[in-house]
Amino acid sequence: MPIAKRVSAEFLGTFWLVFGGCGSAIFAALFLAPDKVPIGIGFAGVALAFGLTVLTAVYALGPISGGHFNPAVTIGLWVARRFDGKDVIPYIITQCVAAIAAAAVLYFILSGKAGFAGAGNFAANGYGDHSPGGYNLAAAFVAEVVLTFFFLAVILGSTDKRAPAGFAGLAIGLCLTLIHLIGIPITNTSVNPARSLGPALFAQGGWALGQLWLFWVAPIIGAAIAGILYSQLFAEKT
Repeated sequence: MPIAKRVSAEFLGTFWLVFGGCGSAIFAALFLAPDKVPIGIGFAGVALAFGLTVLTAVYALGPISGGHFNPAVTIGLWVARRFDGKDVIPYIITQCVAAIAAAAVLYFILSGKAGFAGAGNFAANGYGDHSPGGYNLAAAFVAEVVLTFFFLAVILGSTDKRAPAGFAGLAIGLCLTLIHLIGIPITNTSVNPARSLGPALFAQGGWALGQLWLFWVAPIIGAAIAGILYSQLFAEKT
């Protein structure tokens, strides 16, 4: 498949992930009815939204690009020798541009609300004072490494040629849902540097850009460890 087609698919899939997942957090998580009755989807709904975006994008676009939609996934697959090194940079650049584009569209929609006074945290990832549950830097770092490790382990296992055919998207989508159920109270859940980059550019106050480093470093470490261990322990020897 030509690289132009593959990165186009990566753009659409990453855009969909950020737009659908972060959009659910921004618009629907804490929604109040006109009579002030809370009818928002809460943490569980946001977690499901992220899982559904990946599940649907993997089935729709995975046959074209492999369905990464995440720089950590691209790096983890490369480390596991499942992805060509020459395509790593084009994929990561595309994923980041798509995430920024999706965040820009979300910001435009949010700014159309009556009484708009700023984007707030804009579903950005954070630790310390910006962690939903008040978790410190060390806790956030460990959580992101561990959660990304298992995300890559599920991706590598479910896409292994020995796995049942046709179920990888379901396993990956459900895994990401579980990851968000665990991680939203800790960091708002990243496990995806591009997903973190887009909202950080629009979050109010600039704090998200100051903490963005963690949501690049920790997921990449977790993904790389998973790629190394899977390739050494579980990959078929040729």
